[in-house]
Amino acid sequence: RSSDLTAVRRWFSVLLPKMRELLYENGGPIISVQVENEYGSYSVCDYNYLRQLHTILRHFLGNSVVLFTTDGNRVNELNCGTLQGIYATVDFGTNDNVSSSFQIQRQYEPRGPLVNSEFYTGWLDYWGMEHSVVATDNITRMLSEMLSLGASVSMYMFEGGTNFGYWNGADHSTKYQPVTTSYDYDAPLSEAGDVTAKLYSIREVIRKFREIPIGPMPPDIPKYAYGIVSLTKLGQLLDMLDVFTRAGPVESIYPLTFEEMNQYFGFMLYRTRLKKSFPQPTPLISPLNGVNDRAYVFVNGIYQGFLQRDDILAINITGRAHDRLDIVVENMGRVNFGTDVNDFKGLISNLSLGSDVLVDWQIFSLDIDGAVEAGAEQLRADRAAPWSAGPSGQGPAFYTGSFVSLQAQDTFVRLEGWTKGQIWINGFNLGRYWPVRGPQQTLYVPANVLSTSAPNLIVLLELERPASILDLKFLDRPVLKMP
Repeated sequence: RSSDLTAVRRWFSVLLPKMRELLYENGGPIISVQVENEYGSYSVCDYNYLRQLHTILRHFLGNSVVLFTTDGNRVNELNCGTLQGIYATVDFGTNDNVSSSFQIQRQYEPRGPLVNSEFYTGWLDYWGMEHSVVATDNITRMLSEMLSLGASVSMYMFEGGTNFGYWNGADHSTKYQPVTTSYDYDAPLSEAGDVTAKLYSIREVIRKFREIPIGPMPPDIPKYAYGIVSLTKLGQLLDMLDVFTRAGPVESIYPLTFEEMNQYFGFMLYRTRLKKSFPQPTPLISPLNGVNDRAYVFVNGIYQGFLQRDDILAINITGRAHDRLDIVVENMGRVNFGTDVNDFKGLISNLSLGSDVLVDWQIFSLDIDGAVEAGAEQLRADRAAPWSAGPSGQGPAFYTGSFVSLQAQDTFVRLEGWTKGQIWINGFNLGRYWPVRGPQQTLYVPANVLSTSAPNLIVLLELERPASILDLKFLDRPVLKMP
């Protein structure tokens, strides 16, 4: 979001001509195009930005297609999120009042359809909070009320989904709240696409206002519990650094962000040497809350603990002059709503050890996904150095295992006893696990990730503490609950 839309024009000049032939006026399925999403909740109110978007879309799509915006059901949001010539719609859920919400839309659109362009059928989950559930009775009551008014309704979400890899987002109101890998959302169709009781209830409401297709619902996709798979340890992350950083480090007096290093997801390593000895426990501090989002701390390869955005801004360490201080920083997902969307990652401000600001950093971009895609053999520790380890072998380390699937079917992997990390199957990054925080206890594994012609290779990056028994379990159902 910027008044300099050079990159947007370049992208739209490729995308929009492909869309034009699919517009409704040209016999295609696209009946309208959204210009912006909840821009009124953003930190600025730049009408010139909206005008430029409007002009670009009209240039490529023509003057007949309906362009629209979506904003929350409050006047201040619509004030900054709407523009003359673009149809203004609102979004709201079951905690809001239908009549007052549409009255606010009418202040900006005196004529035309009433539109709830995001009717919330559920809600997203945050790590460490209960699985979100929106009562079906509330959904059906409000849907019936909106359809009685002749309103148009788009359900968000109609089908749940998955934030594979590093693609989960985050919110930030009073503190940083990363979203889980699962985006099940308590939606009418589940994360795996299964029909829920909520969908049947919604269908009965719609039946009162519109004809619905005749016949039964399609059956759910088969699920399979592949059972327990044993894992073995490959090695500590720091002992395998040459596999992930073939280009070597960038040197800087002060820390550089992920963005300055042209790395936008995953992990980076910050390394420096202590300038003097600290024989007594001394606080390693992020005085300006500058760890985005989690930092795993080592002294001479020995894991010390972690710093965490908004929560843990200091830990005590000891060390001698010239000891190596390593800090592996995890990007846990970008804030993607509201005023804090300029969410830079990494060490975004200086760290201090006691009263001394730490300087003279080596910064490594870690291409973990590239190495995992190359296979476990790429990751095996082919070196004489022993594994580094803190108490009980804690700290970021890799584990691997495999299993055979004679038939590839959807499944769910549960990492009971493990703490926090990432999991890959056949090189595909399924996403983050964090069962000790919950509510997500399983990760969805779609059938197309699995192989029937070769063993399925699992790679696990455990960031803190492994399970006492190195195994995991595949189930035929999801588990979304607090530990």
